[in-house]
Amino acid sequence: MPRAIWSGSISFGLVNIPVRLFTAVRRKTVRFNQIDSSTGARVRQKLVSAADGEEVPKERIVKGYALDDGDYVTVSEEEMTALDPDMARTIDIDEFIDLSDIDPIFYDNAYYLVPGDQASKPYKLLATAMEEAQKVGICHFVMRSKRYLAAVRPVEGRLLLSTMVYHDEIVDHGEIDGFDALADIEIDEREQAMAQQLIATLDSTFDPTRHSDTYREAVLELIERKAAGERSDDLMRAPAPSSDKVIDLMAALEASVNEAKKARKRHPAAGLETGRKAGRSKAAEQNESELSEPSERTA
Repeated sequence: MPRAIWSGSISFGLVNIPVRLFTAVRRKTVRFNQIDSSTGARVRQKLVSAADGEEVPKERIVKGYALDDGDYVTVSEEEMTALDPDMARTIDIDEFIDLSDIDPIFYDNAYYLVPGDQASKPYKLLATAMEEAQKVGICHFVMRSKRYLAAVRPVEGRLLLSTMVYHDEIVDHGEIDGFDALADIEIDEREQAMAQQLIATLDSTFDPTRHSDTYREAVLELIERKAAGERSDDLMRAPAPSSDKVIDLMAALEASVNEAKKARKRHPAAGLETGRKAGRSKAAEQNESELSEPSERTA
């Protein structure tokens, strides 16, 4: 059973509702250990002092902030909590806003807010009132020595909390190289219409069960097959051939639309994923290397 990672109360106005915080996402990352390739033994890391190289026990490790002169100011957990002791146990809702007001770029991690002992009625009252008003609560709280900005939203009678990044943590798009080139690009009306037609053909509602981490599944399959004794050379897949040729964008769009339509006729109940894969087969897979740079993936 999941354990609460934080407990305290939701505060809005003069109302306080005891709650517990649970992680809402369970990452399914394939975890590897570091191994010495020559012996097969596991490699372990030790925390050592930069002064003498001796290992430092965990109980002696504290947080330190580096100053310009190279010295450090150490700060204890007790000192950080004392800065605002009430905030360490309170999710303080400052305002209620429309969900559409929040740009998704601000969202970080998701958590369940569960009512504490004898708090079910006020909890349900708040969740119901927010759901009927279609509002989201913007709040602040402290967890693990960090002050979080967060959004509390109602979902089918439950409250979910999504931590958010602060506005000054968002990377300005002007700092990213490549966007400037878009200013001089002119879009042909026929290409625009064909792109809109492709979007309409692939239009659907979001169903999370249609999507899975196929790369993770491939990594697990690789591990199983190697554990069964298969040779690495037999498991390697050759990368798709790349080309520097300029693609015919209109032809690629037309091929994508036609393939997506055919896929939907063949599999009307299979949903968008089948149509998307089929739509990629002739146009996107053929031209993907020309349209974008390959991205690195981690398991």
